[in-house]
Amino acid sequence: MKSGVVILVGAIVLILVSFVAWIFSRYKKCPADKIMVIHGSIGKNKDGTNRSAKCIHGGAEFVIPVFQSYSYLDLTPISIQVDLKNALTRQNIRIDVPSRFTVGISTEPGVMQNAAERLGGLALSEIQELSRDIIFGQLRLIIATMDIEEINTDRDKFLAAVSSNVESELKKIGLRLINANVTDITDESGYIAALGKEAAAKAINDAKKSVAEQERDGSIGEANATMEQRIKVSESNSVAIQGENEAKMKIAMSEAALREKEAEAEKIATTAAKVQAAKALEESYAAEKAAEEARRSKEQATLEADIIVRAEARKKEMELAAEAEAEQTRRRAKGEADAIYAKMEAEARGMEEILKKQAAGFAEIVKSAGGDADAALKLLIADKLEDLMRVQVDAVKNIKIDKVTVWDGGQNGEGKTSTANFISGMMKSVPPLDEVFALAGMQLPNFLGKKAEETPVAEIAVGESAE
Repeated sequence: MKSGVVILVGAIVLILVSFVAWIFSRYKKCPADKIMVIHGSIGKNKDGTNRSAKCIHGGAEFVIPVFQSYSYLDLTPISIQVDLKNALTRQNIRIDVPSRFTVGISTEPGVMQNAAERLGGLALSEIQELSRDIIFGQLRLIIATMDIEEINTDRDKFLAAVSSNVESELKKIGLRLINANVTDITDESGYIAALGKEAAAKAINDAKKSVAEQERDGSIGEANATMEQRIKVSESNSVAIQGENEAKMKIAMSEAALREKEAEAEKIATTAAKVQAAKALEESYAAEKAAEEARRSKEQATLEADIIVRAEARKKEMELAAEAEAEQTRRRAKGEADAIYAKMEAEARGMEEILKKQAAGFAEIVKSAGGDADAALKLLIADKLEDLMRVQVDAVKNIKIDKVTVWDGGQNGEGKTSTANFISGMMKSVPPLDEVFALAGMQLPNFLGKKAEETPVAEIAVGESAE
């Protein structure tokens, strides 16, 4: 009896311990590199609607069995390569902007909620593709509002604008921008390369200017030092000579010859000083001339560099314009050729249909004539006989004769008068029907008249003799 009670108590204790352990197992701790999202019955929002999820970063939370479940969002940074091509700047210049962005799920309270609602259950590749689409759109929008000079030179301003716009859009799906790096910017028109050449030419010109200025200062300093040296030497020599002369004057004050020599010495000293001063001025002028030549060379080099850069830019612009005009001419010519071909093809089809209809009509006429081609031809000629006669009559109808003067001399050998011969000749100028048919390669049917056959002269003679 006691053993049964012990077993029952042990079983109850085991069940209680298991239940407590299971309860404690529902107390979930969130790792530092993840966000724990609790789903299910988690209360209501301030406006009275049910909360879709509860996000926890750091700490722990008790997950109520049956009524709640949980999942994790990884905070590992996601690297996205964005190779934007043919983006249009404010100057309508297309550029390529390869860049790399690093994003991750944000830990801000409101943004975490967006991540739980919009990124829960998505794979890493799906999150990358969604982020890439958002970054592509914002990059194109920012580039369209900036000049190419701003994008190329002021990278901090460009990256600040990109970070601001991309960050605000990524927050809508629960992400934050960690880093943005633009590797290089290129354009198909060569505008950025031209800017680089211009900057290099300016740097070279500044260096040449600095070298010329330093050489000028050195030449002027050297000339000044030489001048001061010669002046000091001349002054020392003058003092020495003056001392000697004073000593001689004290020794032989009364000698006039000494005075003459003193005067000559003073004259020589004055001349030497003037000569030295003239040489110093000459060297100074030479130094100034060299400095002016260096400055002129620098300005000429600067002007030539500016002209070359502008000429190259103009040349490139003219080449692009010529290529565009040639392409437009080729397309216009192709369009005209296609139109001519279509017109001729339509005319050919129309002519083919006309000939088919005529052939079908002729076949029906032959069929109506019982298959007799001659009878069918007679029907056609009978139908057109009135028109043929009208053509013959119209040939002489519109002849305008103001006046006809006939000297009638009586009847000729055939019994015709001159007036009759004139009228007969005029009517004979109209081609007979048999000749019209002969010119067309046909023979006049017998029922429209047959040309009388000529009787040979020999037969006529034989007939007369027989009579």
